Amino acid sequence: MQKSYNTKSKDLIMKFVEKHSDKAFTAADIIRFLDEQNFSVNTTTVYRNIEKLTKTGTLIKRKSTGNESCEYQLATVDTCQEHIHMQCTSCSKIFHLECDFMKDIAHHLYNHHNFSLDCIDSMLKGLCKKCSIKNKKTTHCK
Repeated sequence: MQKSYNTKSKDLIMKFVEKHSDKAFTAADIIRFLDEQNFSVNTTTVYRNIEKLTKTGTLIKRKSTGNESCEYQLATVDTCQEHIHMQCTSCSKIFHLECDFMKDIAHHLYNHHNFSLDCIDSMLKGLCKKCSIKNKKTTHCK
């Protein structure tokens, strides 16, 4: 069995992840945070730590909308595969939709459209209430 070591870089990366537990983030966000902490680290080290955290189930990895990069999210809830997610496109905050209405949508998709929703990768994008007020936007799907 390979021994896991706690290094300063690993500790700082976990500090960042825990601080941003309600938001999606990128490797670039972590690197920027480490720079702000005046901690010099090789980019490969950051990606290696992210990969380990993803493999252990600590982080959820998903492809960013509109580009080739990846976003990560702290897997704070053991049942993330059982509900749909929303992400604010302004502040990146992630919301876990655990209401029965969303379960009804998943059942409808399966029963009427033969489509099984993979909730762990589900992500509805839009503006949260706080950012909508700040940006004075109230757009709705038409």
